[in-house]
Amino acid sequence: MSENFKAILIEDTDAGAVAALKEITIEDLPDRDVLVEVRYSSLNYKDGLALGGNRSKVARTLPMVGGIDLAGTVVESRSPEWKAGDQVLVNGWGMSESNWGGYSMYQRVDPGWLVRLPDAFTPQQAMAIGTAGYTAALCVNALEKWGALPDGGGDVLVTGAAGGVGSVAIALLAAQGQRVTASTGRADSHDYLRGLGAHATLDRNELSSKGRPLQKERWSCAIDSVGSSTLVNVLAQTAYGGAVAACGLAGGPDLPGTVLPHILRGVALLGVDSVMAPMPLREAAWARLARDLKPELLADMTRVEPMSQIIDQAGEILAGRVQGRVVVDVTR
Repeated sequence: MSENFKAILIEDTDAGAVAALKEITIEDLPDRDVLVEVRYSSLNYKDGLALGGNRSKVARTLPMVGGIDLAGTVVESRSPEWKAGDQVLVNGWGMSESNWGGYSMYQRVDPGWLVRLPDAFTPQQAMAIGTAGYTAALCVNALEKWGALPDGGGDVLVTGAAGGVGSVAIALLAAQGQRVTASTGRADSHDYLRGLGAHATLDRNELSSKGRPLQKERWSCAIDSVGSSTLVNVLAQTAYGGAVAACGLAGGPDLPGTVLPHILRGVALLGVDSVMAPMPLREAAWARLARDLKPELLADMTRVEPMSQIIDQAGEILAGRVQGRVVVDVTR
């Protein structure tokens, strides 16, 4: 075990919160029961906020090690649930917010945060999925539990389609036989989205402007990672008895709409939280990913970047210019 190792530390400076690659030691890590040698993490929208000046105060206390995901191998454990050599992953649980995260070659975590790495995935593949893909699976499971996914397939909308949540959501829904329309603002991503299984594409501008409280019923259900006016329009276009799983706010946290879709069409708004989701929901999400996400599609939506370069990617993901998933190799 290396005495000194690299981590991305977000610190308070006279110029505000600044993220930088630093050397830390095992003694610097929090006192938690399981020590993990981290191999990979990933870049999510929330990571972009934290690294790009700690926008929205994602990191509630500083200094903070960034990274809301990690995958690696248990090195030491004071918990009987885990032993050295176990391959594990962590999504959320306040990492990069109130708890030190995965942009570090070693990290100490609570045993209750750990999910055993599914046999279907390598650590790199698990982080190609990451919190974004795991959130997509939570959304699909929520829609299925509500009864909103039609047997035999229906017309399903995915917003923010070229991003991490959207990419995995399209692949999972298409694997279930749904006809997926992918909403995106990037014309150059249409071939990519169809390759994931999208049946059609929709310009995001058609959903971002103010629309009528009730519109033509187009979607059996939807997964939205954008929020704001986009989510309002999606709700207004969802068919009677349908549901929308909402998991993000890339377009804003406001919801400038009316109750009409809910009280006149019985449309449900299902909030999906990935950070503090209980373990049964996490395990069900990873079981769906292991069953339905084809490895070749995962490879098509993924690129690997060294941790030393990931701070530069924060602005790209916030601007919506990152397609698919970015895996972070913490050893480089």
